[in-house]
Amino acid sequence: MKDFPSCFGENGVQVADSSSSSTNKSAQNVVTCVYQCRVGGSSRLITVTWSKNLMGQGLGVGIDDSSSQSLCKVDIKPWGFSKRRGCKSLEVHSCKVDVYWDLSSAKFGSGPEPLGGFYVGAVVDGQMVLLLGDLRKEAFKKTNANPLPHNAALVAKKEHVFGKKLYGTKAVFCDNGQIHDLVIECGTASVGDPSLVIRIDSKTVMQVKRLRWKFRGNHTILVDGLAVEVFWDVHNWLFGTSLGNAVFMFRTCLSAADKLWASQPPSDLAWSFSERFPETKLQGLSFSLVLYAWKNQ
Repeated sequence: MKDFPSCFGENGVQVADSSSSSTNKSAQNVVTCVYQCRVGGSSRLITVTWSKNLMGQGLGVGIDDSSSQSLCKVDIKPWGFSKRRGCKSLEVHSCKVDVYWDLSSAKFGSGPEPLGGFYVGAVVDGQMVLLLGDLRKEAFKKTNANPLPHNAALVAKKEHVFGKKLYGTKAVFCDNGQIHDLVIECGTASVGDPSLVIRIDSKTVMQVKRLRWKFRGNHTILVDGLAVEVFWDVHNWLFGTSLGNAVFMFRTCLSAADKLWASQPPSDLAWSFSERFPETKLQGLSFSLVLYAWKNQ
C-alpha cells in the first residue's frame, strides 16, 4: 500500500511505520501530536509522542529547529526504570528548553494518551511555551514559569486505531474547538458490495458505496462550520493481506489556497512543516488528523 506521506516531516519523531508487516499491536499503539509554539522568539514545532506496550506507557518530546533543520529530542519513559516526574533540558538553536513532566497520578484508558492527572510542560526563558494536561496549577508552581499570551496550537495528530468493523477516536478540528466522537465503519451490504461510512457525534457525514471501485478518494465535509477534507485509502482492507491497514486523513481547509492544496490526490501530498507553517503564520493554522485503521483478527 502506498502510504500517505508522513505529516511530521523528515525531522520529526519517528513512530511505528504503518506499512510494516508486524503483527504486534503494541508496536502501533502510538499517538503523535505536533504543536506550533513560540521558542526563543521564533516559531517551532514541538512533537509529543505517547506510546504503550507490554512494559507500560511511554512519552517522547521532540523539538524541531526549522532554522537548522535538526531535531532535538528528549525520551521520557515514566514507567519501568525511570521516574514518573522530572525535568530535562536541551538546546534548540542556542536556546535552552526545559521539559517538565509529572505522570505520577496520571489516569489512562485503553490508549497511550493519559486521560487526566498529569502535566507536560516546556519552558523557555521563564515562559511556558507548551503545557499539556489538567494539572496546570501544579505545573506553574513547579516551573515558576509565566504563561505566554498565545497558547501553543495543535496542528497535526497521528494515531492508530483498531477494530473489526468500527474504528473510533476523539477529534478536535480547530484550536480550542469541540471534542467530537469520530467513527469509521466499513461493512458489506446484502449484495456483497462493501461500503464506507464516517460518522461524527453519531451523525453520518460521509458515505462511500461501491467501495471496491472507490477504494481511494477524497471528499469534503463540514464540521463546526469548517470545511474538512477527508482522504481515504482502504486498498489493503479489500485487496491486501489480513494484516493490512487503511489510512484516513482529515484536514481542515481554512483558505482557498489550503482547499486547492488539499484537493490533490493522496499520492501527490507532500507535507513539510518548515514550508507549510512559516514563523509568521501562528494564527489560523489548519489541522490534520491521520488515522491508521487496523483490523482485529
